[in-house]
Amino acid sequence: MSALLVFCTVPAAAADRLARLLVEERLAACVQALPGLRSTYRWEGELQQSDESLLLVKTTAERYPALERTLAAHHPYDLPEILAVDAAAGLPAYLRWLAEETAAGEPGDAD
Repeated sequence: MSALLVFCTVPAAAADRLARLLVEERLAACVQALPGLRSTYRWEGELQQSDESLLLVKTTAERYPALERTLAAHHPYDLPEILAVDAAAGLPAYLRWLAEETAAGEPGDAD
């Protein structure tokens, strides 16, 4: 099982809705929403600044494709930031829990 940490910036108003969706659909074991983020970027040739929240999404490599599709479909931005990084290591019990919570069936079906 390969664990991933996915970063996704969202408008604050969408953070809870997207976090709940990902956990309810078992695409993520846990989603943390960090408010108070200020992003500066260039979009369509113009310098932009936005107040956002950052979602930290814990998932598996196996569930990532479905997570990406779901985030892209339900995200309010035309081009959402969705970046995944491999978790090099983790507490074995936490990694087992992550695998169980993202399994397609009921909790505990990851074995």
